[in-house]
Formats: sequence, C-alpha cells, structure tokens
Amino acid sequence: MAMTIEVGYAIVCLAGLAFMFSSSILLQILACALYNNWWPMLAALMYVLVPMPCLFFGGGSSQFLFSREGGGWIGAAKFLTGASSVGSIAIPIILRHAHLISTGAMLIEFVSFIIFVCTVLCFHHASLEDDW
Repeated sequence: MAMTIEVGYAIVCLAGLAFMFSSSILLQILACALYNNWWPMLAALMYVLVPMPCLFFGGGSSQFLFSREGGGWIGAAKFLTGASSVGSIAIPIILRHAHLISTGAMLIEFVSFIIFVCTVLCFHHASLEDDW
C-alpha cells in the first residue's frame, strides 16, 4: 500500500513539474504572439544556455554549484551559469529599454522566468529527496 502512495506521489510531482514547465513556455510564446513581436524569444535562448555549464563541466550534476571547491573549470562553470541566469532577466529589460518590446511583454517574460525557476528548484528538491 505504501508503495502505491509513493508512486502516486511521484506521478503527481512529475505532472506538476510538466505543467509548470509548459506554462513557462506558453507564457514565453504569448509574450511574443500577443504583441506581434518576436524579440522576446531571445530570453528563451538563455533558458537553453543555463544548464550547459553543468552538463559540460559538472558531468551533468549541479552539485558542484553549491560546493566551495575552486579551480579553473569549476569556477568557469559557476560563472557561466550565473551569467546566463542573469541574462534571462537582463534581456527583456534591455529590449524594453531599447523600445523593441512593450512593457506588457517584458512583464510576461518575468512571470515566465519566475515559473521556470520555480520548476527547476522543485525538480532539484525532488531529485535530492527521492530516488525515483
């Protein structure tokens, strides 16, 4: 009986994460489509770049981001992860400042980013907590 509860909990968590991720991507597309301007898609490029340092320098694990270890490649991976994360917020601000997108599109981009970050944090917490 306990095994079925754990499996049900895992399915609900995965479904929730999939819904959150889909919502983030939908808002990303809506920010472009509602205002008939596709410049905000540059921020979606940063969503792809954020996990790359973990994949290339950390062996697919994000554990090195929270360690105090130093070194050339680990430091470079931490810097690139931080730079791409900040870029996800900075790109809509820069585009708004250059009058390439409207304020509404920028705000939708921010909501999309917040949902995306919450999805990543929930996934990270679930992967540390459970051994699915």
